[in-house]
Amino acid sequence: MDEYLIVDGYNIIHAWPELEQLSGDSSLEHARTRLVDILVNYAALTGEHVVVVFDAHQVKQAGDRSETVGGVEVVYTPEGETADAVIEKLVGELSRRGTVYVATYDWAEQRMILGRGAYRITPRELWEKVQRTREEGKKHFDSGRPADAYLENRLVDEIRLIFERWRRRKD
Repeated sequence: MDEYLIVDGYNIIHAWPELEQLSGDSSLEHARTRLVDILVNYAALTGEHVVVVFDAHQVKQAGDRSETVGGVEVVYTPEGETADAVIEKLVGELSRRGTVYVATYDWAEQRMILGRGAYRITPRELWEKVQRTREEGKKHFDSGRPADAYLENRLVDEIRLIFERWRRRKD
C-alpha cells in the first residue's frame, strides 16, 4: 500500500524556525524552494509520495499550477482558493489509494482530514521525521570508502587466499 504525505507549505514554513527566518530575511520564494528541497530528499529516502500545497488565495492573478520537482509534486492554488480546499480534495482522492498523512498545525484542517480517514502530522513531528530520515540516510550512504563494499575486502583471509590460488592456477 502506498503512503502519501501532503504538506501545507506556508503552514510548515511559518512553523519551522529555519524556514521562517528565510521567509523574513530574504524572500518567501527562497523559503518555498528550501522546503521543497528538504522534502525532495525526504521523499527519495523514504519512498513516500509527497505533495506540497502552497496557497495563493491572497495573491492577485495567481494561476492554478503544479509542477514536479525531484519527484515531489508542488501545487500552487489559484486565486480565491485556499490550500485547505486543495488538501481536502487530495485527501479524498489519495485515501482510496493508500495511507495519507497531512502535515499542518491548522486545527480546522486537522479535524477535516481526520474525518476523511487521513492522519495528521504536526510541523514538529514532520521536522523530527525529516531529521531522523536524514540521519539514517547518512549512516547508509556514508559507510566509508567505496572499496569497503567489495566482496574481496569482506572475506576472511583464508578464503581470500583460496580464491587467489584458484585465480592464479593455470588450466
